[in-house]
Formats: sequence, structure tokens, C-alpha cells
Amino acid sequence: MVDLEIYRKKLEKIEELLSELSEYSGRGAIIIVEGKRDIFSLRRLGIEGNFELATNDSIYNFTETVAKIGNEVVVLTDWDRRGDLLAVKLSGYFENFGLKPELQIRHKMKLMCHKDIKDVESLYTYVSRLRLKTNSCFYSDLM
Repeated sequence: MVDLEIYRKKLEKIEELLSELSEYSGRGAIIIVEGKRDIFSLRRLGIEGNFELATNDSIYNFTETVAKIGNEVVVLTDWDRRGDLLAVKLSGYFENFGLKPELQIRHKMKLMCHKDIKDVESLYTYVSRLRLKTNSCFYSDLM
């Protein structure tokens, strides 16, 4: 029963973060990820919008191009060592171009998931497992 409550709280917090990400997306923010599988995972979770791959060009050229668009930017790189370094570099370059990127969603997602998954592409499967655990446990508790 304790595990069920932990799963529910974790799922609730992750879904709040996904909702916040969806709000940014709805306002036209550019969501920066590392790979195509990240985009696929986020779309399966209901996040639509403008995704850009940070790994297709040099960081300088990439951030300059995105900064010229002038929208809000959400950095959602993986929460492994490489993703951490990339987030820091992207943030620094964006700030040099006058944009303050949103990093809190990534930071909170990392805190919520880092013990279980290390990347954005695994997020859909992880959320699906949490949903299954909370629903299956909930229904079995009623019987």
C-alpha cells in the first residue's frame, strides 16, 4: 500500500510537469531535445509543438538560429552526464543571445526520474508503467 502511494505521487508530479511542458508548447515555445526518439516519446505523452534537435549542428549555430526566432525555449536534454553538460552549454549560449531558457522542467523531471530512467526517450514507457501500477494496484485493492 505504501508503494502504491509513492507511485501515485510520483506519477502526479510527472504529469504536472508534462502539463507545464504542454503549456509552454501551446504558447509556441521551442522544446529542445537530443534525439528523434525523445520527440516520439513526448508526442506519445501528448506534447505537441515545435521540437528542435540540439545535436544536429554546432551549439553556437544552433542557439543563434533558435534565438533569432525569439520564442521561449525549453531545454529538455537527458539527465545523464552528457545531457547535463549539453543543458549547461545551451543555457550559456542562449543567455549570450538574450534568451533565458526554461530549465526547471528538466531539473524537476531529473529529480523525479533519475533513479529509474536517464533519458527523455524512456519517459513514455516509464509513465505508462507508473499508470499501470497505480491502476492495477488500485483495482486489486477494491476487490
